[in-house]
Amino acid sequence: MSVESRVLEMSAWRKLRKEEMDLITVMARHSPKSKEVLRSLSGCLVEDMKDGGMGSLRFKDADNRERRLGKKIAEAEFTDEDGIPVSAVLNLDDNGELFELDMWKVDFSTLKRYPRPEELRLKAPSQSPTAILRRS
Repeated sequence: MSVESRVLEMSAWRKLRKEEMDLITVMARHSPKSKEVLRSLSGCLVEDMKDGGMGSLRFKDADNRERRLGKKIAEAEFTDEDGIPVSAVLNLDDNGELFELDMWKVDFSTLKRYPRPEELRLKAPSQSPTAILRRS
């Protein structure tokens, strides 16, 4: 099932799919909040964001409180199967809880598939946006 067809099922809270879990795990593993984030992933509920099918996810807050974007804890890039670059940013809310996985495909087209872990290029958190770490 393509990411595009999954967008049609929007607005329903659900558990993370394997490919989403793999992406978030690789991204979060190198963040200062890695232990907390990785521990909470299996119980997370998410919804697909209305982003035109680029694959962004919003994490459900257990307390149903109003939340705001807090800070970025991980950033990565990969190339979709159609050759178009994609940016992925994992954000926390203003309370330090998972808020969203923000995906942006540079041509705004629909994401074809989530990357395999070895295809992900993690951006170093303390360096400039041009400093890329290759996963070993």
